[in-house]
Order: sequence, then structure tokens, then C-alpha cells
Amino acid sequence: MTARFPTLALTQGNPAGIGPEIIAKLLARSESLSEWRPLVIAERPALEALAAEVFDPIRNRLEYLTSPPSEEDLDALPSDRIAVLDPVQIARIVQPGHSGSADAAGAVAAIDVAVDLAQSGVVDAVVTAPISKKSIAQHHLADFRGHTDYLAAKVGLTEYGRDYLMAFLAPDLQVALLTTHLPIKTALNEIDGKKIVLALELLHRVAGGRIAVAGINPHAGEEGLLGREDQQIVKPAVCEARESGIDAHGPESADSLFARARRGEFDWVLALYHDQGLIAVKTTSFGKATNWTLGLPFLRTSVDHGTAFDLAGRNAADAGPLEAVVATTIRLLSGELPGKNFDRTT
Repeated sequence: MTARFPTLALTQGNPAGIGPEIIAKLLARSESLSEWRPLVIAERPALEALAAEVFDPIRNRLEYLTSPPSEEDLDALPSDRIAVLDPVQIARIVQPGHSGSADAAGAVAAIDVAVDLAQSGVVDAVVTAPISKKSIAQHHLADFRGHTDYLAAKVGLTEYGRDYLMAFLAPDLQVALLTTHLPIKTALNEIDGKKIVLALELLHRVAGGRIAVAGINPHAGEEGLLGREDQQIVKPAVCEARESGIDAHGPESADSLFARARRGEFDWVLALYHDQGLIAVKTTSFGKATNWTLGLPFLRTSVDHGTAFDLAGRNAADAGPLEAVVATTIRLLSGELPGKNFDRTT
């Protein structure tokens, strides 16, 4: 990229949620744009539906584009202008707090445009505002289960754990997930040694550091007293990973593992199912963690919260979490890869 600052594509998320609001509030803070350049991928009606006190501070700075820009197009804009690309370009009414089929389609369209721009090198990273998985599955794509799997499929990645992983960077805790948005019974059935080894290999390749694998059972099975799965599934996988040069440890008792990681004993935790990892992340760092999709051919990050339909349109949403994600994204782009207690010095 030849631009002075990295260009980040900010996708609207669900246009009826708080995504457009937190983007607008972030952009209104002039100091937040001192190290990066935004390309907002959002529907014009969603921005214009914002409360006046949210939209007015940026209204006269917006430069609406009629087609996906080139890098040269963005470079030609005055530094005080904010490029906005409407991914749908349909005149309609957006009702904050009420997601319908058009909102689901708009959310997906914004993601698609951002992926195209990232793969063509026009933007350096994609930062996504929150979507509603339920709304998209109900109105647009029946098998939709979230940004992570959708983005991976868009770029041709097929095997979760080997090709891509969901990870979270918090101020003093870094967690990757072996399984993601699955019912707990399904998630437990999905845990096997091969998947653990593949996930450890990907995490080691992308981030490195000391990686602890959480146990399945209480106290990691207590040497078989509380279940044999940790001894039969997790431990052999960790041993195999170690033999290949990965600094892997476990199975570790999940009830104390995250505290140990926060103290610096480990750089990463590989949690085996969604809530095992994210209860710890969101209890200690809600609003401060960055969702990072490992394995994509471009950098994609996101906030750690949802659409908050109950807050949409009320000027009640906090842009602080999005600002924290942007700061982390810039650090990642600068080559400051996590793996050695990435966020401890900030």
C-alpha cells in the first residue's frame, strides 16, 4: 500500500443495530483518525437514520462513492473527507432496533464488498461491526452461523481449525476456540485429537508462544476420576503437537487456567468450546477484546459484542470497544504479532 496510513474497511454490521452508530461516533473523534484511514461500507439510509446528535458531527465530511474505489481513488480524497460506499444503493427506510430481510441482506452485502476490497489490496484490513446471525439465517442465508465461517468460505477456506480459527485478544488474555457456534452437545462431540493438533499447528504458525489446552472435564478429568476424555483425547494430541516443536501444554484444568494465563504462565489458551473460552474473556475484558479471525489472507477484526437492538437509534451505544479494536488492528498491521502476552504493555 502506498497510502500514508493503513486503510481500514468498516462494515456496518446489521444496519438496524448499533453498528452505524458506533462507526459514526468513532469517526467523529478526530484524534482517532491520526494513524489510519477509514472506508465506511454502510448503507446511506442507515447512516441518515442515526440520531441527529450522532450523525451531524460527520455529515459534512462524508464522501459517498458510487462504486468500489481503487487505492488511487482513496488517495485522491482530501484528508478531512471520509469515504463511504453503500453496498446496496437502494433507497429505503432503516428502522433502528427492528431487523428485517433488507437489513440482513445489507449486512451480508457489506461483508462481501469488504472481502473483495481486501483481496484486491485496496484496504489493509476489515473491521466488522456486529451482525445478527439469527436475522441473516431467518431472512437471507439459512445456514449462516457467523462472520468467521462466512468469511472463510468466501476466500475458499474449508476446514475450521486447520485453515482458520476464531480468536480473541484481550488486554491480558488471548484465547482461541476449537469449536465455535455449536450447541454444547454437538460441540463436545466435535472434540477430537486430530482437530486439536490441527488447531495447535495453526495457532503456532500464526501467533506462536506457549499454548495451553483447556481440559474437557472438571480438573481435566482428575486423572480419569472425573472422565477419561482428557487422558484419551486431549493429552495425546498435546504430546503429538509437542513432538512437532509446538510449545503446547495440557490438558489444563479450565477452572484455573485462564487466571494462570492472565498471570503470564501461558501466551494463549486453546478453549475447546465457545463458552469455555468466552466466559473468561468477557468477564475480564468485555468491551476491550478484539475478535481476530486467524488464517484469512487478510486481517479481519471485530468487536466482542452484539447488535444491541435495544440501544439502536437512541444515541446510547458506546464506541469505545470499536476504538479499542481499531487500535489493536493497527498494531497487528504493524507486525506486532501476539504470542508473547501481546497486550500486556498497553
